[in-house]
Amino acid sequence: MKLKSITFILGILIFFHFSSCTKVEGEGGAATIKGKIIVQDYNNSGTTLQDTYPGADRDVYIVYGDQNTFYDNDIKTSYDGSFEFRYLQKGNYQIFVYEEIQGAEHDTVIVHPVTISEKNQVFDLGEIIVRKY
Repeated sequence: MKLKSITFILGILIFFHFSSCTKVEGEGGAATIKGKIIVQDYNNSGTTLQDTYPGADRDVYIVYGDQNTFYDNDIKTSYDGSFEFRYLQKGNYQIFVYEEIQGAEHDTVIVHPVTISEKNQVFDLGEIIVRKY
């Protein structure tokens, strides 16, 4: 009888050990990655800076982990160019935005790797300068 009880308890412990979920990068946590997009507007040849202003209503993308090749989520910046990805788990992330370069076959991508190491961490990327010409 004692052996059956020990076996039963051991079986339950093994079940819960292997069925417990492992947290990976992504939503469901308490961390935040934030920043602000600033646009530097150049002339058509890209040689003279004409204006600098907040990057309002621009797309900012996030990749969960550092192995993915496609973005997991995106948001639009606020009127002042600010953005926040909230409720993130600990782990590695990549934040990227596109630059607007006319005549280029593809827009340039600016990538910022981020590592969240604490549960309630707020990672501020500061100002991300994006060129436009």
